[in-house]
Amino acid sequence: MLPEVWEAMRPFALEQFGNPSSVHGVGRKARAALGDAREQIASLLSAHPDEVIFTSGATEANNLAVFGLAGSPPGHVVSSPIEHPCVAEPVRQLAARGFTVEYVSVDSRGVVRIDRYRELLRPDTRLAVVMLVNHETGSVQPVRELAGLGNVPFHCDAAQAVGKFPVDFRNLGVTTLSFSAHKFGGPKGIGGLIVKRAGKLVPQLFGGHQQNNRRPGTESVMLAVGMATALKLATERMAVNREHVGRLRTLFRERLQTLASPVVINSPEDGSPFVLNVAFPGCRAELLLMMLDLAGIACSTGSACSSGSLLPSPVLSAMGVPATVLDSAMRFSFGPSLTEEDIRAAAEKIATAATRSR
Repeated sequence: MLPEVWEAMRPFALEQFGNPSSVHGVGRKARAALGDAREQIASLLSAHPDEVIFTSGATEANNLAVFGLAGSPPGHVVSSPIEHPCVAEPVRQLAARGFTVEYVSVDSRGVVRIDRYRELLRPDTRLAVVMLVNHETGSVQPVRELAGLGNVPFHCDAAQAVGKFPVDFRNLGVTTLSFSAHKFGGPKGIGGLIVKRAGKLVPQLFGGHQQNNRRPGTESVMLAVGMATALKLATERMAVNREHVGRLRTLFRERLQTLASPVVINSPEDGSPFVLNVAFPGCRAELLLMMLDLAGIACSTGSACSSGSLLPSPVLSAMGVPATVLDSAMRFSFGPSLTEEDIRAAAEKIATAATRSR
């Protein structure tokens, strides 16, 4: 979390602890701060303030969107096989409830095939779900083009994009869009869902009037202020951060190719600079993961939410990655606070661990 974010949050953690739903003076101050945070986030993402719903993170936002847009069965749902578990699992729940779910294929770069998506749409399609940037490979999806095909409610998980890429909710043309504060230097425990004014979202929680009854419960003013501050800083620094992180990613890839050969890069060249998926043929991913952890390297074999799983990555499987590559693939993430010295040191430790593992 950025230090400026904590400074913005501090008064609401220690002094101004009013409930934003209360009518007394302390509550009104909290409500004003909450409203300011909502307006700032809406402005930065090209949305209306009343379209922004605060949630506990992207997982809750994705669940609210998937179940809230799909409604009750029967019906048809189109998704991709490369979604984050917090989207993939709710979609599987829809199938268990009686929806027909079909998955649009991706190419070898991990990008959804627009022609195949078009073919899957049906008159009874109730929901389409495709992320903006993949969490394992960094592949960028053609969401704007997909959302423009057919008059279908469209949900987009943008947790790996907001704060790192310019995101214009209105221009994307989606019905709902989710994001999470800790992905761009904000606090953990808060995220958001933007819902187009014309979108019909069925609430999944009940018990309060907050946020137009769409997500009841007392909002955390402290976390909302932190998220708004982080998004503002990330937006202001976006170009510099992307250039810096892009250099780090290139340096990391080149050092691994020199020191740890053979390596296979599973991320597309034009993908997000914040993620690189690398395979080390001859290594077992779970063993290498433990060795790297002992060496002080934090990485994963998939999404952080599913890194404890020993099953092959569904993302790489959907891309047609061969078993020898699939079983040795690791995901590395990069942030603006890292330095070139960090990258060189990490690459050397990874190369040593890969050699020992082989």
